[in-house]
Amino acid sequence: MTCRIPHALPLPTPAEMAAWDHAAIHEFGLRQEVLMEAAGRAAADVALDILGTAPGLRALVLAGGGNNGGDAFVAARHLADAGAQVLVLHTVPARRYRGAAAVNLRLARRMGLPVACLGARDPEAVARAHWTGAAPDLVVDGLLGTGFSGPLRPAARGWTGAVNRLGREAFVLALDIPSGLDGATGHPDPEAVRADATVCFQAAKLGTALPEAGPWTGELYVEPIGIPGFLIRRAPARTALLTAGTALLAPQPDPLMHKGRAGHVLVVGGSRGLTGAPLLAALGALRGGAGLATVACPGALAAEIRSGRPDVMTLPLGEGRDWSAALAAELAPALGRFAAVALGPGLGREPGAGEFLRALLALPDLPPLLADADALFWLAQAPGLAARAAVLTPHPGEAARLTGADSAAVQADRPGTARALAARLGAVVALKGAGTVVAAPDGAAWLAPFAVPALAVAGSGDVLSGLTAALLARGLAPAEAACLGVYWHGLAGEAVQARAPLRGALASEIAAALPRALLSAFEDFPQPAPTTLTPEDDTDA
Repeated sequence: MTCRIPHALPLPTPAEMAAWDHAAIHEFGLRQEVLMEAAGRAAADVALDILGTAPGLRALVLAGGGNNGGDAFVAARHLADAGAQVLVLHTVPARRYRGAAAVNLRLARRMGLPVACLGARDPEAVARAHWTGAAPDLVVDGLLGTGFSGPLRPAARGWTGAVNRLGREAFVLALDIPSGLDGATGHPDPEAVRADATVCFQAAKLGTALPEAGPWTGELYVEPIGIPGFLIRRAPARTALLTAGTALLAPQPDPLMHKGRAGHVLVVGGSRGLTGAPLLAALGALRGGAGLATVACPGALAAEIRSGRPDVMTLPLGEGRDWSAALAAELAPALGRFAAVALGPGLGREPGAGEFLRALLALPDLPPLLADADALFWLAQAPGLAARAAVLTPHPGEAARLTGADSAAVQADRPGTARALAARLGAVVALKGAGTVVAAPDGAAWLAPFAVPALAVAGSGDVLSGLTAALLARGLAPAEAACLGVYWHGLAGEAVQARAPLRGALASEIAAALPRALLSAFEDFPQPAPTTLTPEDDTDA
């Protein structure tokens, strides 16, 4: 069953958006002209809201050969109605337009707007000639829609280059997606329009919401165009954007609770030179609301791990400094004391650590378990054991090792990588990085809206591991724990970055920021919600 995340916003791929359009027109019976009118009007309204009053505004509207061009024709009409001086340039001969796009091209001409086929001409040269040397104040990019993928053709590269040159003086508004940007991955090939703002129709497309798309999209505006919500719920987008409503998953404190009812987290890790990692994970667990946190480690390292931190308990295993399969047998009788396990911080890559991990994961009746850091190194060699974990939290390098690809391939399609890993390994995967992606084995995925440089520091991931394990210990389902953990961690990173904007923050400071970090989210949702919604159920929000 798909996990329920409150108030997550759908992020359709271009194919999913096309299916919604098709259903609205061919099944529900909305005319394409109605949807196109709503889209173009919304775009014009956004432009006028940003730039102010229209009289005298020079607006260059560029229309491609598909429905994105039809949206541009509608926007041109509404800009002209508001008093703007509009020039419309379309990229294919008028006879090639079909359906609603052809209708709106005729309407633009009927209004008396200057409309011309661009052909092989340079849009910048045509615009400057039209306004006797002046640049437009606004460029509306309706050249290529969300259906575009693959490398730009030479003509399209010329158009996007011209728009970017004009953008040095003009405000560039993209319709649905900047031309040249892939709507699924957020990557240009090799260039795209660099918009100051993008108006996304009905929902932001997955590619536009990914952090790497930011230099091309500018500020995103999401405007409804009338696709019925029941059609969207019937065929939900597989990916959703986490919002402040994610905080509603946080367990509410009970005035009568005691530390045992708040969850006891076991952090399993630590090795020679890596004793700080399990301590940071334990602090993340405690700062995330766990009642108790214990670090299980080779016995000779226990004093070093707990030194100066009376909040954290230790469970020494054996008397040496190295892991072995025998330590898993020693740990087994104590596992029933713990509500969740975070396995891997500082575990190390000595052969004994791998033997310990395999022996531990072979034990029956494990508590909900999160695997991170060095545990992922060993799981890459024994992927069949990954299903014993509830949550995996790889960074791109670890994900590359798990997939057998390289980091560049992981980064080229982060949502696809996370979703494929979750399906193959049978566990929830949180692919860390700017725009962390949480994916469930059933194909659902959630994107975190954070790209916070302060989180790019050693130990930050250990804090996230402990925090997420604390949420598992407090009874959240794996995908819920991962989504809330990632969102909460991102808010803490923003709080720390506000105090250290040029970097220099420590992972321990991220942990310390956790208790207050959710308060900003609760400002939007001051009362806990009695029920939660799936990403798909909140499409009308």
